Amino acid sequence: MSSAAALAAILIAIALQTTLGGLVFRGSTAIDLVLIAVVLVAIKSGPVTGLLAGTVAGLLQDALSGGVLGIGGMAKTIVGFLAGVLGRQFIVTAPLPRFVVLLMATGLHAAMFMGLYTLLNLRQFPSPYTAVVGQAFANALVGVMAVTLIEWLPGLVDRHRVGRILKR
Repeated sequence: MSSAAALAAILIAIALQTTLGGLVFRGSTAIDLVLIAVVLVAIKSGPVTGLLAGTVAGLLQDALSGGVLGIGGMAKTIVGFLAGVLGRQFIVTAPLPRFVVLLMATGLHAAMFMGLYTLLNLRQFPSPYTAVVGQAFANALVGVMAVTLIEWLPGLVDRHRVGRILKR
């Protein structure tokens, strides 16, 4: 995956997260599209790209959210790096391993994000376990479906092109 494609994926995720966030991603299972993009870029491209993608995505998301600048960036940076390491060390191309990596990444991100806010005494999170588990499963499901769709689309375009040629 090129750096331009990784940046495009992150920017699309941020745009979707900020525009659709109030409409679709509300409630106890808030889906973090930016985290999903960072993890999938890291799995595909490795730890260095995952680290850079996490840094850029996290800082952009922090700047747009109005929270403390750097907390989400640091959490996404570490998650992106570790997802990249897992992507290099293990075969994470099937849906189940991707699902598991996205589950673990969401849990780690939530633990770091909430832990830093609590450690700095900026915010308290009373009993966030059900919300984190719900978000982890929602992120994993959306991430696996997104990758499946992205991998399926080029074949669909090719089949459509061949079908049009054969009809002539």
